[in-house]
Amino acid sequence: MKLFQTKTTQSTAVGFVVLLLVGGGFVFGSKKSNPTPKTPTFKLVAGDTFYFNSFVDCNMAEVWVGDTFRIFPGKHGEDPVWGYARDLKFADGANADEAFSRKADEFTEPVLPANAKVGQPGLHGAVWFETVYQDANDQTGRTLFAVYHNENYPATLPYDSGSRTGYIDANWPQGLTGPTSPAAVCRIGIMKSVDGGRSWTNRGIFIEDYQPRMILKPHNTSNTFGGGVGDPSAVASGEHLYLFYGEYGYPGVYAAATYDPAREWSGQCISVARIKLADLDNPVGKARRWDGKGFNALADGVGTPVAALQIARAAAGGPASSPTGGFHWGPSVSWNTYLRAWVMLMGKVEGPSWAGSSIYISFNQNADLGKGSHSQEWTKPQLLLDRPGHFLWYPSLQPMNTADDVANKRTCLKLGQKARLFVKDIQKDKSKYLSEYIIEFQK
Repeated sequence: MKLFQTKTTQSTAVGFVVLLLVGGGFVFGSKKSNPTPKTPTFKLVAGDTFYFNSFVDCNMAEVWVGDTFRIFPGKHGEDPVWGYARDLKFADGANADEAFSRKADEFTEPVLPANAKVGQPGLHGAVWFETVYQDANDQTGRTLFAVYHNENYPATLPYDSGSRTGYIDANWPQGLTGPTSPAAVCRIGIMKSVDGGRSWTNRGIFIEDYQPRMILKPHNTSNTFGGGVGDPSAVASGEHLYLFYGEYGYPGVYAAATYDPAREWSGQCISVARIKLADLDNPVGKARRWDGKGFNALADGVGTPVAALQIARAAAGGPASSPTGGFHWGPSVSWNTYLRAWVMLMGKVEGPSWAGSSIYISFNQNADLGKGSHSQEWTKPQLLLDRPGHFLWYPSLQPMNTADDVANKRTCLKLGQKARLFVKDIQKDKSKYLSEYIIEFQK
């Protein structure tokens, strides 16, 4: 295993003299451009191994409901490859450590919407809660919006020409469990709770890619997704919820005769979209993707990934449909009150079936993600943790049971100088979601 600690670097622009006048209360002198912000530094400190005792297959969504810290891991719904799931449950604690220490039988299953029949409107496929946004207008803290990752197949969501939704089972790529298993397609939706997460209603899918963007045989050989958008992390900034997510579709219409791996790569990696907080209750069609100049692309349109997070082709970057991989995925974003900066953790795919042994970190020092290109201004990802021979998925930073973390009601979305690093370590015999390190930041 390799641990990494950053070195501090800073560059300063050279000033130039423009004019010097004194009088009338005005002084003009040496004018200097603003120095480049100092990139935060970090170190990992070994701690006691902290195992999570229930099922995790996504980002860990969590909130404080009053004085209760509540987490929402797991999966719910129909899945023809892995079977129907009822693992999306919640657990409580007086602090994060207590909630994370709960045993599997101490979790509670919330009331969740049932899957609709094939061909009927409603919820289709399985869902995972990736982020829970707490409505600031509800002083009780009980109104929640869950941003969920949703997966479907041609069997659960067959193509409908009227709505353009669904998938055509022709030349469909292979999935994770062998040649006879289909690849999934991911979408992103929202559910709402008004009782602190004990029951939920589906508000709909608010960002997705349609059939023309699916990457099919013979080119899609990664054994994962046929395309789509997923693995999101969402944070509020100003009047919007900003959604950082993985983009796995073709940036345009896929056609076998004109397929170009370089073009596929150009439209993939971690992307960003946004939706007004006021639209979360009725989100369908309201989101807008970043298109290279602003949040102008439609919710089902072709956006542009965050260039700073892409892996260059010359540095072994590649398209998501390739078994050799070469892209960052699975962002987990938090606001750090100590750094006054956004922090993003992410995985790296380097082989088939989402193989990758390393975790990376990036920073964005623009508090307002809506101004200009602020949502794009992330630092080049730095290696945080490497465990050769393992699959490391779903990294996240989590609060602890310190007096400061409890008093400030910190969650995975808002953290301080120190936090636990959690990651899912996938092994053939048994996968584990665990923490072995504390991350400590320095300005």
